[in-house]
Amino acid sequence: MPSSLKDKTVKGVFWSAVDRFSTQGISFVFSILIARILLPSDYGVVAMLNIFMAVSRAFIDSGFSTALIRKPDRTEEDYCTVFYFNIVVAIVFYLLLWAASPYIARFYEVPMLEDVTKVVALSLVFSSLSGVHGAKLSIDINFKTRAKISVAVTVVTGVLGLWMAYKGYGVWALVIQSVLSSLLSSILLWIYVRWIPGPVFSWKSFREMFSFGSKLLASGLLDTIYNNVYTLVIGKIFSPSALGYYSKASAFAQFPSSNITSVLQGVTFPVMSSIQTDEERLGSAYKRFLRLSAFVIFPLMTGLAAVADPLIRIVLTDKWEDSIYLLQIICFSMMWYPIHAINLSLLQVKGRSDFFLKLEIIKKIQGVIVLCITVPLGLVAMCYGMIVSSVLCLVYNTYYTRRLIDYGFGKQMKDLMHILVHSLVMSAIAWGMVHLVQPLWLQLTAGVLAGVVYYLAGAYLMKFEELDMVLSLLRKKA
Repeated sequence: MPSSLKDKTVKGVFWSAVDRFSTQGISFVFSILIARILLPSDYGVVAMLNIFMAVSRAFIDSGFSTALIRKPDRTEEDYCTVFYFNIVVAIVFYLLLWAASPYIARFYEVPMLEDVTKVVALSLVFSSLSGVHGAKLSIDINFKTRAKISVAVTVVTGVLGLWMAYKGYGVWALVIQSVLSSLLSSILLWIYVRWIPGPVFSWKSFREMFSFGSKLLASGLLDTIYNNVYTLVIGKIFSPSALGYYSKASAFAQFPSSNITSVLQGVTFPVMSSIQTDEERLGSAYKRFLRLSAFVIFPLMTGLAAVADPLIRIVLTDKWEDSIYLLQIICFSMMWYPIHAINLSLLQVKGRSDFFLKLEIIKKIQGVIVLCITVPLGLVAMCYGMIVSSVLCLVYNTYYTRRLIDYGFGKQMKDLMHILVHSLVMSAIAWGMVHLVQPLWLQLTAGVLAGVVYYLAGAYLMKFEELDMVLSLLRKKA
């Protein structure tokens, strides 16, 4: 990898990590403080809208952001076309959700959802105003600016949400926090990016990008609906409190997995897109990204499962204890998330959105089958089903990777097995320490320290190449 591209990659990874983890870290702290005040049912009410908001966002973007980033000869017409398309679709979906709000409330049998839906949906319109601005930052691999914006927005909205929760606004603290976040993000992106759209809309540009983005839209919709169908089913069949427990467990599991994946994917996609015609360099970069992500994610997820009990009881209090076992199960599903994402990124880089769509259809059919089997068995069984689905999806995702660069499931597992085994041993040690000591704060401290020391010392003594990759990134971050 040439030094200029390597330097951009290293800086991109660093600032993308700063963006995600400073933002999500601050947000996570505020969410903990707010969760100590609010009830699980408050979170359950907001989570009931996840599927509707996620589907709306998928249509608003329609894969155009990815198409812009991937397109090597993008023009001003392309940017303007995507900008106006995003806004029009966002307004349409806001009006649809406004009209559907009474029926959504009736479906869940939660009357206040009608008003909540009308307010939460405003975030769709606000976010659509800066979709292109965010894409331009990704194209330039300029995650430093994004980090500044994200941190500022997170602090302001976090303070407001905490104040509203303390003052007794309940679920509205979460609603206003979400809407204000979208508004402030758009305002700051306009200020920093300084791109103003012209009065241009090109049907030629639209058709060109839609031919690529439409397949991503279809696959994205399948993924979005499937990922949120659990909240839909839990909210309908069980209760707002049960959905609150599940949502909080899922949020804890997603914090390390989704955020690190987002950091890597946000950088790896534009980097791999820039070398998409060089098969040797592309294959080499892909394998390094895959191993690096596993080296970081596997121990974080298995370790989180090991210390889940004292962690939840300390940071959220005992009223959230029903989330503990759910969190432990979900961790073993989410640990494979970055491997899925990087495999799918390769398909997008190679322009094979048709493969991408086929995979999503197959995976979602299988996922629905697993869901239908586990729903009658209860919430815990549904979470175990997520592990089964995740492993099966990995087999499907690597099928086309093998066809494109001859790096399929068998070869990937062979390269990652030492990391997986090392992580599982580490989690067993951490879990043992948790059950050896008292009180809760000592359980958490002992479990984390034992796990970290074993994992890093073991990786050093066994000469894991992935450790050198991480150290190299840290040394060259500036």
